[in-house]
Amino acid sequence: MPFHLHFAEQDLLHCRFAISPLWETQEAVRTLARPERHGYHLPWLRGIRAAAAGIDLRPLWLLMPSGGGHNPDFFCPPPLGPAVPFEEELAVVRATLPKTARDDMAAALAATPGAAHSALGRSLLADPARTVRRLADLLEQVWHTLIEPEWPRLRALLEADVAYHSRRLAEGGFGRLVGELSPRLAFEDATLKIDGMRGNHVRSLGGQGLVLMPSVFCWPDVISGFEPPWQPAVVYPARGIGGLWSPPQDRTPEALAALLGRARADVLRTLDEPASTSALARLLGLAPSTVSAHLSVLRAAGLLTSRRYGHQVLYERTPLGITLAGPQPGGS
Repeated sequence: MPFHLHFAEQDLLHCRFAISPLWETQEAVRTLARPERHGYHLPWLRGIRAAAAGIDLRPLWLLMPSGGGHNPDFFCPPPLGPAVPFEEELAVVRATLPKTARDDMAAALAATPGAAHSALGRSLLADPARTVRRLADLLEQVWHTLIEPEWPRLRALLEADVAYHSRRLAEGGFGRLVGELSPRLAFEDATLKIDGMRGNHVRSLGGQGLVLMPSVFCWPDVISGFEPPWQPAVVYPARGIGGLWSPPQDRTPEALAALLGRARADVLRTLDEPASTSALARLLGLAPSTVSAHLSVLRAAGLLTSRRYGHQVLYERTPLGITLAGPQPGGS
């Protein structure tokens, strides 16, 4: 049966997008448990194999039912802002009340036969305060070892997804947007229906609205079911993950390079989607200060525009910049 999230008029006013490094961290752990389901991420999986082997992920894996079911909300809560740093999200995890953590873990363990009675399961439930610290330390280790080195690349893709879907929301409204996020989503009669999830979940949003979170590692799933006190959220696969781990290619025409200079032309051509200075620096292999200088010149020339998203400034091409950059590979 689909999940059902019932909207009141006020809820539509409180829908927002958010990006969560903590969510990507815990979802990457899930990807490591079932790599065969995530062909898009095989280059990343190959690259981090040795580092991942040095981390004992069993406590997290035991709380992530392989057949679907409840996943503890306390170690991946929806972020409170549009782009909260990992450290702030992890602080929320560390502040979890022991009873909240125990109830959350018990529900997750119940979804896997025998998990609650295993030695590890009993250990996790016996001292939930200690377990919260243990899991938080483990997530922090995963973040620093496996995710943080790639975060500029991941964040750039997630920010581009938010920028694109924010425009689509403005153009077509919420009902049309959700169908574009995933074919598993449909909005009818003030109710968001989510297909393909295990269990039965019905919730009235009660004026809290909904957090929409693009994710790199959740593909092909759409995930929801966050329980109070967390704000209702829907996690969906981000656009563009097919090319996420591909090396950058030289796509800049010589004529454009002659007009703008090679480096500025590369910056302009790389902005297929809105991106920050740090993301562009990562993609182009340049110093952030160098990219920033090129962006300033291109913006002053009317080829780019910028806007703030959370702690980041995103740049995108103006109509003139789009025309000058020319057709992209695969375009008409």
